[in-house]
Amino acid sequence: MKIGFVVNDIATEKPEYTTTRLAMAATKLGHEVFLLGQRDFGYEPDGSLWAYVATPEHNKAYRSLERYLEDVQSATRTRVGIDDLDVAMLRADPATDALESPWTNTAGLAFGRMLAENGVLVVNEPRSLAEAMSKAYFQYFPEAVRPRTMISRDEDRVREFIDELGGRAVLKPLQGSGGSGVFLVNMKEEPNITQIVEAISRDGYVVAQEYLPAATDGDVRMFVMNGQALEVDGAYAAFRRRPGETDVRSNMSAGGKAEAVKVTDEMLRLVEAVRPKLMADGLFLVGLDIVGDKLMEVNVFSPGGLGSCAALYGVDFAAAVVDDLERKLAIREHYGSELLNIQLATM
Repeated sequence: MKIGFVVNDIATEKPEYTTTRLAMAATKLGHEVFLLGQRDFGYEPDGSLWAYVATPEHNKAYRSLERYLEDVQSATRTRVGIDDLDVAMLRADPATDALESPWTNTAGLAFGRMLAENGVLVVNEPRSLAEAMSKAYFQYFPEAVRPRTMISRDEDRVREFIDELGGRAVLKPLQGSGGSGVFLVNMKEEPNITQIVEAISRDGYVVAQEYLPAATDGDVRMFVMNGQALEVDGAYAAFRRRPGETDVRSNMSAGGKAEAVKVTDEMLRLVEAVRPKLMADGLFLVGLDIVGDKLMEVNVFSPGGLGSCAALYGVDFAAAVVDDLERKLAIREHYGSELLNIQLATM
């Protein structure tokens, strides 16, 4: 199959990124792979779509993610029609371009929608990704699995809510990811709430969230594919992200460390609780961030960590993801346009 991976910018990709791992897995499985950035699309008057893409050497036996990405990033960009792609994976992180070029996120999703309308299987469903650009999307998941949350730009209301929570809370921006702008506040220590709220609200709303004591042990990143915990050969694609000694954030980009974790029935019940929403929204591959018995975040854009999972358990989860996309194309051969993109994405 022909599969395109849409990223923020090809030049800024890194070997350890999950996208690189997925792309190399697809190449090793014999598929034709294209990488393109959100700035690389084009639309013609006749409705056709094209993009400047980079491709790895199709018949090369890659063993190193570093060499694979080096070949992609050094390849001559070519302008190709992309209406004949079989699959497009939207793997751009909105937070990366949120400050300097936020327009790229809107453009990438718009072209993703056009690709889907032209018959390309696009995952995750671009309309749902557009809705999920805000952390307010998280509030649509079952209340029972979410920590208590309040969203406001009113400092007095933020203070009042922190008092309701016993004086301790996590404050973060409504937009963004990767642990950027996250603060743990404790009113007993009289933190400068005014400065924190001002800093966050400068670019939007403040999310005040219940602090979960279990967060001292970090969180668990669990991959979910087609609404089910991703499992290969009896191993789950999940790991604990333990924060640094002085940092409340457990995100790998914020210095968190990956450890093997035993997936519990409680974690699987959380997956079941969010499954209907993920399926309805066509969210093929997502990352759930779990603390104790609560869901802290649903990463629907570019969940990372498949490399950590592979290293911890010796399982190639990336190949399983690519194989499932190929399975979906086989389903489309039988049903054609009767299946909408949002339906096929999680089928």
